[in-house]
Amino acid sequence: MANEQFSKGLPSTPGAPAFVDLWRKRALIVGVIFAVIAVILAFLGQAQDQLGWEHLLRGWLAGYMTCFNFCFGAMALLMVQYLSGGKWGLIIRRPLEAMTRTWPIVILFFMPIAVLGAWYGRLYPWSRYANWSAALKNGAISIDMAHAIRWKAPMLNAKDFFWVSFACFAIFALYIIRLNRWSVKRDADPEPHVAYWRVKFENLSGFGIVLYSALLFILVIYWVMSLDPTWYSTVYGFQFLVAQAYGVLALTILTLVGLSKAEPIQSTFRIIEQHDLGKLCFAFVMLNIYLAFASFLIIWSGNSPEEIPWYLDRIRGHWGVIATLDVIFHWLIPFSLLLSRDLKRIKSRLVIVCCVMIFARIFDIFWLIEPNFRDAARNLHLSWGIFEYAAMPGALISFWLVYYFTELKRRPLVATNDPHLAEILEHDYAHA
Repeated sequence: MANEQFSKGLPSTPGAPAFVDLWRKRALIVGVIFAVIAVILAFLGQAQDQLGWEHLLRGWLAGYMTCFNFCFGAMALLMVQYLSGGKWGLIIRRPLEAMTRTWPIVILFFMPIAVLGAWYGRLYPWSRYANWSAALKNGAISIDMAHAIRWKAPMLNAKDFFWVSFACFAIFALYIIRLNRWSVKRDADPEPHVAYWRVKFENLSGFGIVLYSALLFILVIYWVMSLDPTWYSTVYGFQFLVAQAYGVLALTILTLVGLSKAEPIQSTFRIIEQHDLGKLCFAFVMLNIYLAFASFLIIWSGNSPEEIPWYLDRIRGHWGVIATLDVIFHWLIPFSLLLSRDLKRIKSRLVIVCCVMIFARIFDIFWLIEPNFRDAARNLHLSWGIFEYAAMPGALISFWLVYYFTELKRRPLVATNDPHLAEILEHDYAHA
């Protein structure tokens, strides 16, 4: 039985080590510091260009999207693992489950976006200029913007923004609760019925990953794409889906490397598992490159006046520097480094790559969000408000990490009834 093998190969208390409490304390301190800095920057920005609080809200959206990607991207990757099987899922399952259980704080982070951003129109032009004809006469919006707001109004309105968002949250929460509850029940099963539990998880995850992908497409249209109602892209949601796995996997590896200093992860997260996860990271880097470049190439070659302004807003007016750095951090550095077999087997170097990947995701969200606003499109200029994209995400992500580390402590770090546990603990395998 897996439990017997577990008791022979690992400590009797397979919970998270005590130093996770230190991680949580440090994350809380960092979050408070960044929150204070964000408020100070808002006051300074308000005195500079009267946009201080709006920049804070934009930074909040960037931080929220990062936390959302970690939480619900972990849910998607967890379901993919249940469908694919394999020993790699045993290693990452508990960190992924801990990430998914942070959904209450993610919904809490969403509230300022829903109330201030959508209801009061501080972020979304389709809400601020719902009376598009008056806004067009006053010169507040262009003809293209007015046309988009008018014909997309059946979807882009505050009421639908609210109910669609919270309906999706409810569905995701039900899936997370069910996945976590079944995981606990399987570990408590005195006779591990491998086939029974495998079928249950596969049946739930098969439809779940399809449903999640479809709903994610809708949510990113509401939350990010609709910042510019004139923009549309059929691959936009899929780019977010792949990018979620890109960031979640990097954070999971960082977690496992940190936990590998003590049992039980020290006995299960070995060179082979580390190398396998590094290769999986490389696969998502490649897929991310392909989707982003293909989208750019198709639109640029088509040269349609309805499509290219979105990219022009992000490469002109010194935004080309940001776009170039995005390519370097997001793809060039991870791609080049993960090509190395040795690097994937050295913890300290793999940690550097994963940190670059997470930073690149935050940096990319900045590039996606900020140029949507008239004061920033094709006009990159240093102001106090720009630094909100560092301060607010830093605060929200730190507070999210506090919740994540708390959940990480709640359950054993290894699923004791997993059929792959005995394989990982075999002496010959451990030293392969």
